[in-house]
This record gives sequence, structure tokens and C-alpha cells, in this order.
Amino acid sequence: MPPLQWRKSSFSAGDAPNCVEIATGSTGSPHLRESAVPGMVITTTRPALQALLRVLKAGRSDGGAG
Repeated sequence: MPPLQWRKSSFSAGDAPNCVEIATGSTGSPHLRESAVPGMVITTTRPALQALLRVLKAGRSDGGAG
């Protein structure tokens, strides 16, 4: 399997060590990681990632508080 090509968020500031990065694997699955911890990779599905992005863009993320 070829290495993943990571892309930083457009909201990241230059070479800051705390950036969200995303890559797409050979199967089309999105992979996410925190640039400060590059060895920890989360693999998800496109629908799940789209749902997460919708919630974050809408400002409904409450940090888990009920």
C-alpha cells in the first residue's frame, strides 16, 4: 500500500503542531490524524465524516455535555 498523502486543514496556522490532517486511502476511506500525534490515525467512512462536519459547521458540538 502506498503511503498516505496528508493534507492539513485550511484553518491551520503554518507549521503549527496541532493541526487536523486528512488523507484518502486506496479504498476511498477517509483517514484523520492530529499532526502533533501522527502515529494515531482514525479511519472512518465518508457518510460519518460528512455527518461530523455538518455538526461542527452548525456549531452544535457541545463537547459531550448533555
